[in-house]
Amino acid sequence: MKTPTATTAHPTPDTGSGIQVIDRAVALMDALARANGSQSLKQLAPETGLSPSTAFRILAALSAHGLVTRDAASHYQLGPRLPQWAARAPAAQDLRALARPIMERLRDTLQETVNLTVRQGDEVVYVERAISPRMMRVEQVIGSRAPLHVTAVGKLMLGEDGRAAVTDYARRAGLRPYTINTLDTPAKLLANINQSLARGYALDDEEAELGVGCIGALIRDATGAAVAGLSVSAPRERRQDAWATLVTGAAAEISAALGYTG
Repeated sequence: MKTPTATTAHPTPDTGSGIQVIDRAVALMDALARANGSQSLKQLAPETGLSPSTAFRILAALSAHGLVTRDAASHYQLGPRLPQWAARAPAAQDLRALARPIMERLRDTLQETVNLTVRQGDEVVYVERAISPRMMRVEQVIGSRAPLHVTAVGKLMLGEDGRAAVTDYARRAGLRPYTINTLDTPAKLLANINQSLARGYALDDEEAELGVGCIGALIRDATGAAVAGLSVSAPRERRQDAWATLVTGAAAEISAALGYTG
């Protein structure tokens, strides 16, 4: 697992767009993006070079537009409106365009639904799918979200940040059980993530929804960063662990198309 690197302060620059409030809002959102999770006002203010009162007012305005959210602990994270915009941005369109034929080929081979997901804060967001032709099938709505710890890809994404980040997530998210199979303690989650990272794919054994099983793998860009996840979802009685080779192979093919050579 990668060890998270320490963040450095990024004060608001004196020059920018020429519209100070926009420059400050972007600085705050950049700080949240670097955190890859939630940040307190006490952390955000010095990192962006803003006073706490100024940062608070701007964050409140961003929250009103869904660009930032605030959790029960009064920590901030990037909001739900951003993935909606991201799905329409050229880079996201490129990923979906590259992935779509590979997803359809995997769907045709397995006759099960294939999903493309990205991480947003403590959740995965479904941005593309290739639906199974079967009458009884698993479907995820594009734009729907799920906590990291209950999805196969989400667990891999979480594991990328290292042990400390997994522990922080467990504390922050509370590991709310969705089914009797949800990994609802830090020890269970860490053990599962370590096993998944070692073999290169993760399983969802009815952890998000009873009767549903998934196999997921990470998609990497040219820098080696995990930018998305590919998964196949099926009724649990139909899912075969032997599919893992096909899922990881398809994820590797998409990664190669993005320039990854690892």
